[in-house]
Amino acid sequence: MKVNVINTLGKKVSTIELNEAVFGCEYNEALIHQVVVAQLANKRQGTKSTLTRTEVRGGGIKPWRQKGTGRARQGSIRAPQWTHGGVVFAPKPRDFSKKVNKKMRAGALCSALSRKLADGDIIVVDKFDIAEPKTKEVALALKNIGVEKTALLVVNGHDDKLNLASRNIQALTLTDVALINVYDLVRANKCVLTVDAVNALTEVYA
Repeated sequence: MKVNVINTLGKKVSTIELNEAVFGCEYNEALIHQVVVAQLANKRQGTKSTLTRTEVRGGGIKPWRQKGTGRARQGSIRAPQWTHGGVVFAPKPRDFSKKVNKKMRAGALCSALSRKLADGDIIVVDKFDIAEPKTKEVALALKNIGVEKTALLVVNGHDDKLNLASRNIQALTLTDVALINVYDLVRANKCVLTVDAVNALTEVYA
């Protein structure tokens, strides 16, 4: 599979052949969904905690006698129906993480990349260099290469100038090829890959 390589001005400079083991996989929606759900679950801290009626301070004595007062019977001022009482079914710290093995994660990523390519939503650029760390330079480059909505920009290696210039663009997610994940890929309308990133993906997942 050959794809055109363009520069940040939107002009074709060459072509690149994509490996079918990475960009020609069968679409597996169930696997992608499973990996995305696990990824979002693993982001949850699970640290919320409130007190039940057994943990709230006070309430050791019965507020009033059982009969003869005309009021409803009560056993403790720390029961859930009282102000400052305990919480019913109180949330407690828990682990939300889900395990996904390497083979499943790699399969979901390749499946998502293949679907993006089939839909024409992958753009390959020779390099994404900017002269100055300015947001308008990145925004202009994205416009030139045909990015109109959300995009995932995948580069190989950390670039301080590009990181500074792109962090203020809400519709753009910048990531290193070593940190690419299925969730960022499927939620972006376009995936912009540098040639170095394509070569790195091929080397790892082919």
